[in-house]
Amino acid sequence: MINSRPLHRSKKLYGRSFSRLGYVMHMVTIFSLLWMLSSCGVSRSVHHIPDISAYSAEVPEVRRINDSTFSFRENYLTKNKQQLWELYIKGNPLELGYNNGALTQPLMQKQEEIFFSKIEGFVPSKFRQKLLRGFLKWYNRKMYLNVREDYQAELYGLSRYSSDRYNFIAPKYLRNLYLHGAHDIGHALQDLAMVGCTSVAVWDQYTDDGNLLIGRNFDFYVGDDFAQNKVVEFVEPDRGIPYLSVSWPGMIGVVSGMNKSGITVTINAGKSKIPLTAKTPISFVTREILQYAETIDQAIAIARKRKVFVSESILVGSAHDRKAVIIEVSPDNFGVYQAENSDKLFCTNHFQSDAYAHDKRNQKHILESHSEYRYEKLQELMEKNRTLNPEKMAALLRDRSGLKDRALGYGNEKAINQLIAHHAVIFSPEKRLVWVSSNPYQLGEFVCYDLNKIFSGKSKEGGFSVPGMTIAEDPFVRTSDFKKYQEYKTLSPVIEKAIHHTEAELNEEWIAHYQSLNPDFWLVYERAGRYYFERGEYAKAKTEFEKALTKEITTVPDKENTEKYLKKTLRKLK
Repeated sequence: MINSRPLHRSKKLYGRSFSRLGYVMHMVTIFSLLWMLSSCGVSRSVHHIPDISAYSAEVPEVRRINDSTFSFRENYLTKNKQQLWELYIKGNPLELGYNNGALTQPLMQKQEEIFFSKIEGFVPSKFRQKLLRGFLKWYNRKMYLNVREDYQAELYGLSRYSSDRYNFIAPKYLRNLYLHGAHDIGHALQDLAMVGCTSVAVWDQYTDDGNLLIGRNFDFYVGDDFAQNKVVEFVEPDRGIPYLSVSWPGMIGVVSGMNKSGITVTINAGKSKIPLTAKTPISFVTREILQYAETIDQAIAIARKRKVFVSESILVGSAHDRKAVIIEVSPDNFGVYQAENSDKLFCTNHFQSDAYAHDKRNQKHILESHSEYRYEKLQELMEKNRTLNPEKMAALLRDRSGLKDRALGYGNEKAINQLIAHHAVIFSPEKRLVWVSSNPYQLGEFVCYDLNKIFSGKSKEGGFSVPGMTIAEDPFVRTSDFKKYQEYKTLSPVIEKAIHHTEAELNEEWIAHYQSLNPDFWLVYERAGRYYFERGEYAKAKTEFEKALTKEITTVPDKENTEKYLKKTLRKLK
């Protein structure tokens, strides 16, 4: 997605300050100039409408059963007690789109509003908004050529239920296509601002029952509002394999899911160069794997034939193969990583296969980012646990500590649990069981679903989950520390605004209170240091930067930037 991390820091480059947004808009300006020079291909894509003549579909008449349950024939939408929306749809591609859109229309339009209001907040200038729209048309000009026709037909049906409010950005169908590539576009442009996900697969000697077990945190953040309406989607297409997917309203691609044959997919962003055009969104590649693969070899074959435009790790688990592998894709390379002589597999945000052994971007990312740190933390946790079951896996995904149990501060990207996850999922492929986390983040109860039962052809009116197999919420949710973290999140934009607008004054008591909310996190001291530095209070700034450097700073660039600020402060004090 376009902003996959909280806006909690600026990027310093050769002494100049660039926010991520500023960098993106700089690239958008450049690409917009290219757009003006190549309008022919843009015109074709803007006016493209998918061919739906091969499909027949009845326009759904949704029946409202109560405030949180709706149906159309065999299609259902309901909200469970953990506040997860559960959507069951079936049919041909056009029917899937219509049924999805008709049942989720209010949720889908709300999600669209949240997303585009974020963009408007990041890009308040009308001129830059116009540039951004032009850029999207140019950059996505070849996307439709790289998306399966059946998925385009499904998107067309879904888009009929989109809001008219954002037609100025693009027509409904085209806008929905753009949204499915938003993660990839943001990833490609920002280059560093990736979803910092963590995935782990264990089997044989590393699980209590010897069966394959997979867990993942989808650490994707566009604000708490965006994560409010999670959808657990059960899809029974007329062609292919029924599957479960966890995402949000209006999403037909897959970021986390499992099919009835016991194939699982999760995506973890990798280090990417900036391509000149959008191709196949990664969520459509993983959707195709779920819908059409029954083995790891079939999943690899599907991923190999699709042209992507960002670098991504796809962890694929298989009940048939009783193991997991990582498919590593990028615009110019392809690799598969298997755990040799081991029954466990870890995936963070760097590549591990031989195909990327000499990739300079990947090597630099390993050295400078938080990906390797989380990988080492997974190893440490496995040494403590020895074997895992679903409950232990949930505890692993919720771990907030650093190496050797060092306190990282809440929200540190070095933690397995960064307290920003859109969702966490646990898969037991051989048993066809899936556990999905509920709000907040991955701290709420994990709700269990049995795909054998759901796709058995029996009535869905009795509900979808298996109540007796729910994993309890994390006790951390009920603590004062969690309440403090929530307050910390609300106050962080206040101090960031004050840093950049010197007329906004914060007193020392306010800053001390802010730091007390998250005292182990380096960023509360770095922000205070920048606040004082911008006001010429260099003695106070020096103290704060020195405090920040005693904490576990997230990345090498972050640490270097803090050290540069301290050096600049010391020069001012001479």
